[in-house]
Amino acid sequence: MENAEPDALQARGADLRALAVAAIDISASVRRKSLEHTGVAPLPNGVLDILRVIEDHPGTTVAEVASRLGRQFSNVSTQLRELVALGLVTRTRDAADKRYVTLHPTAESLRIKTLLETAWADALATAAAGLLPGEQAQIQASLPALQRLAALLEEPE
Repeated sequence: MENAEPDALQARGADLRALAVAAIDISASVRRKSLEHTGVAPLPNGVLDILRVIEDHPGTTVAEVASRLGRQFSNVSTQLRELVALGLVTRTRDAADKRYVTLHPTAESLRIKTLLETAWADALATAAAGLLPGEQAQIQASLPALQRLAALLEEPE
């Protein structure tokens, strides 16, 4: 009986590792397959991650984006310049404190977000059509837990 607890922890660890690998594999495949039909120029994953934080948290700062992504301020700032140059993000200086800059997605950014999210859903729908009905139901039933897990992982450390 003494080994039951370590065995359960080891099995749980293996399950979580399998979930992490599946999530990474699904994400990479969905991003790759969805770009084929959108006409959107591909953005590096790191830049896309920054854009998604800004879209999900309009008015955030560079420091907050860096914290959320666990990246260096200087690296985020460099990649942010690319997003500004592409017309996907605007910087707004605070009227009271010019040092304080907030970041906002542009209308073009939000248009692309909708386009990409629709393409991602289409890629998943195409793949999910190959699953058994019970497997499709399992994925549907797990969606609230996966969304909650994503929210917990998004929180800054």
